[in-house]
Amino acid sequence: MSYLIAAVVVLPILVILIQWGTVGNGEQAIWQHLFDTKLDRLLLNTLILMLGVGFGVMLVGVGLAWLTSVCAFPGRNFFEWALMLPLAIPTYVMAFVFLGLMSYTGPVQTVLRSWFGNEVYFPNVQASGAVILVLSLVLYPYVYMLARSAFLTQGRSMMDAGRILGKTSWQAFFKVAVPIARPAIVAGIALALMETLADFGAVSIFNYDTFTTAIYSAWYGLFNLAVAAQLASLLLLFVALVLFAEQKGRKKARYTQHNSRNSQLYKLKGWQALAATGFCSLILLLAFILPFFQLLIWCFEIGVEELDSRYLGFLLNTLGLGLIAAVVTTLFALLLAYVKRLPAGIVEKRWQNIAIRISTLGYALPGSVLAVGIILSFTFLDQAILGAAQSFFGLSIRPVLVGSLFALVLAYSTRFMAVAFAPVESGFERINPKIIEAAKSLGASPARLLQQIYVPLLKPGLLTALIIVFVDVMKEMPATLIMRPFGWDTLAVRIYQMTAEGQWERAALPAVTLILLGLIPVYLLIRNSRPVR
Repeated sequence: MSYLIAAVVVLPILVILIQWGTVGNGEQAIWQHLFDTKLDRLLLNTLILMLGVGFGVMLVGVGLAWLTSVCAFPGRNFFEWALMLPLAIPTYVMAFVFLGLMSYTGPVQTVLRSWFGNEVYFPNVQASGAVILVLSLVLYPYVYMLARSAFLTQGRSMMDAGRILGKTSWQAFFKVAVPIARPAIVAGIALALMETLADFGAVSIFNYDTFTTAIYSAWYGLFNLAVAAQLASLLLLFVALVLFAEQKGRKKARYTQHNSRNSQLYKLKGWQALAATGFCSLILLLAFILPFFQLLIWCFEIGVEELDSRYLGFLLNTLGLGLIAAVVTTLFALLLAYVKRLPAGIVEKRWQNIAIRISTLGYALPGSVLAVGIILSFTFLDQAILGAAQSFFGLSIRPVLVGSLFALVLAYSTRFMAVAFAPVESGFERINPKIIEAAKSLGASPARLLQQIYVPLLKPGLLTALIIVFVDVMKEMPATLIMRPFGWDTLAVRIYQMTAEGQWERAALPAVTLILLGLIPVYLLIRNSRPVR
């Protein structure tokens, strides 16, 4: 099973790389067009986005993590969990809310013109800085969660040791606390950067060309799947660089276990306490409260018109895809984690571990890359099936794999296998080995052991995996947009269709629905991340 799932993850990548050997005259013409018009801009925009978002999430995430973990100020108990709420907002939802508020016809510029006249200056809301700001506000919780956990483990004692050695507060922070937490910070930044590279909705709403928009344009604009695959392979190069940087950051780290947490906090007073509360309030306002309430306002303005039979279809398609993909992915994750614990020889065990690690790498692959690879793979299979049907039976049938629900669920399962595997694996680790040994001594077979012992004890982890994958699938846009079966428009696709036409109000209702559903895994993360008092 582990080898099969690993092959499913690797196959799309291999098929994409193989496309470099099939460059014909048509592909050469398109590449020449890209070189002459936009390839340099794609590279520059992608690089700017990575650097800007990396710096933004580090600045905001680490700052908030430090304040809520080791400082006492008004509102700290509220902010320590509320600052994770932006995880419930998809990047493309934040993008169209930002443009709806800040565009020339939006309320902010309209009010400024009424106050200061038509000549008032306002920055370009579709420039690089705006895209970086939006993505940073949505993605900073990745850094915040991991950095906060690291700072809580340190406690205050590390900083006090630095102060005893003659360091100022800032010097102790940068030379003691941050280096110790560096592996967690680097891992959070890597997650944010992979989400940035995978993003299609937000950058397309801003008309900001990156590799994800170029892949979609090559496919649906230039009708050339080979060029789309070749662009996807270049995007994979950026992903590989991010993973390499994250691995280097971990390899050079030195981990310290702090057994007794010092619960003493730095009590901020006066302007420092006010500044801490103000900073946390500003981030929460910009990243969650303001966009969510703007969406609610738009819903009340036009939401009744959107509540028709088509909306019910979008909702049912979204829930159906999410449920099917969540069940399949969680089942595969359970089998992977169980296979990992079956007895095997040293060599076989090593290969099993490699296969399991490959199986969980799909989360690092952008949805657009997976979509291209899977469709190319299934195109070859469809051609073989159609050829066999024509040769042996004289039948002319339509493609059975490309554009099917099976292909889309496979893409979801590959993409989110790591998301499901983590809580399931954690559940296995918490099971007392003595229970398993007792069951084996009574003659329980591996299948019975899984069914009657493991599964009942793993219910919390399995439920967590189901919920998180369920919501992630519902928010996934690139793979859904490219691979969905005909007529299977979802809430995410509906948002893309409406925002592509600039109809922000009509996109509000599906956006609010996705946010409310997204709060479920955020609640689970908040509950699991709270320290034991």
